Amino acid sequence: MKSTVEQLSPTRVKINVEVPFDELKPNFDRAYRKLAKQVRIPGFRPGKAPARVLESRLGRGVVLEEVVNEAIPAKYMEAVDSGEVRTLGRPDLEVTQIDDGDVLAFTAEVDVRPQITVPAFGELSITVDDIELDESEVDEQLDQLRARFGTLTGVDRPAANGDFVSIDLSATVNGEEVEDATTSGLSYEIGSGELIDGIDDALVGMNAEETSTFTTKLVAGQYAGQEAEVTVTLQSVKERELPEPDDEFAQMASEFDTIGELRDDLRQRITRVKRMQQGVQARDKVLDALLETTEVPLPESVVESEIEVRKEDAAHSFDNDDAAFAHWLEQQGQTQEEFDAEMRSDAEKSVRTQLVLDTIADAENVQVSDAELSERIVYQAQRFGVSPDEYVQRAQQSGQLGSIYADVRRGKALGSVVREATVTDQSGNEVDLEELFGTEGQDEAAAPAGTEGSAEPAPDVEPAPDVVEGTTVEAESESAESESDGASSESEKQEK
Repeated sequence: MKSTVEQLSPTRVKINVEVPFDELKPNFDRAYRKLAKQVRIPGFRPGKAPARVLESRLGRGVVLEEVVNEAIPAKYMEAVDSGEVRTLGRPDLEVTQIDDGDVLAFTAEVDVRPQITVPAFGELSITVDDIELDESEVDEQLDQLRARFGTLTGVDRPAANGDFVSIDLSATVNGEEVEDATTSGLSYEIGSGELIDGIDDALVGMNAEETSTFTTKLVAGQYAGQEAEVTVTLQSVKERELPEPDDEFAQMASEFDTIGELRDDLRQRITRVKRMQQGVQARDKVLDALLETTEVPLPESVVESEIEVRKEDAAHSFDNDDAAFAHWLEQQGQTQEEFDAEMRSDAEKSVRTQLVLDTIADAENVQVSDAELSERIVYQAQRFGVSPDEYVQRAQQSGQLGSIYADVRRGKALGSVVREATVTDQSGNEVDLEELFGTEGQDEAAAPAGTEGSAEPAPDVEPAPDVVEGTTVEAESESAESESDGASSESEKQEK
């Protein structure tokens, strides 16, 4: 077999392949066996008709078609491997020549990973926010802890913000009762925002046994997006009494003997959270700086695939209800055109990010250990409330294990960039991120970033919250081999 690679653009190549017929003998043998099982020829048992009889009965063209359909994907992959081409997505295949008994020739146009030159990591410099701790934040944390040990006491007065109430609810839309919005004896904390809009305003100032009616838009169910008339009846009012913040409380609620020690511990905890937030901000800003200084040609088919994934996710979020989606856009003050433009921009950034981090991971020879992959799986499983085994099973079914591996690898690659970049706070102090990003292989903050991915998640499982949105580049690297009987297994959907 002979093959040549023609560069059409920084992100696309044409592979020209010529295959001598003598290399296709195994394909012909399989084709004859397959066709022999599909036809019944008098005088021969099923599957036993010889090649010459099959060709006489079916015609040479049928045999050639079977051979070509089986051979091209395998020969394409062989050409990709020999040419060391890093393909992305499925190729556009075209048979250009079939000389029976002589040669089979075809071309394959396919997107490839572009050559990317990244800047020296030490040249990247970013500024993050100062860590500032206000004593009111400690008070807030202490109040939350006190609330966990508070007691509810019934009161004979109008309901106020922060009270706990028992209510009955009913709603109608155009005079028709909404069954999903009817309930009784519902416990609710006024001001928590956990129920429909308008409920807090209606409850504040009401006395027990009083009823109030207000109008609001329903956000879920059959009447989502429509105006509903809601009736609320207040059954009882209770206020929460908090324990005094003294040494006795500290001993009851913690391992500390004094309230001062408890406050010191809360202060340290808040500071650690702020340091983690500062590290996440540093990571995001370093990534932005990296993208701004790196030229990344974008494979258009990969971008389009990422957009399609995001569109499907958006539609799924609204149960494919166009009216509900349109209402949501209206609430956001956004047109469909603006939404589409923003989606394309996000998709392009996602693909650009993945390509850059994959390039760095290759250059740095970043490896992912079984322990690191397992840690990510456990983290994700806990996040979505499923067992690690169930999460892995769903990921396998949707072909996402390779994407999870790639995301961990990209997170480690980004961690290596952050470690070498210059990071200072607004006061001019150099920020030590060693505690967060650690040494090589310990990039705790690099991967679970909390930026939503659009990757195609396992069924009923959201995408991993990684530094990279989506997993299109990983998924798009699946070759045309998946379209034939010799398709790659799900675990083999890696870059070719």
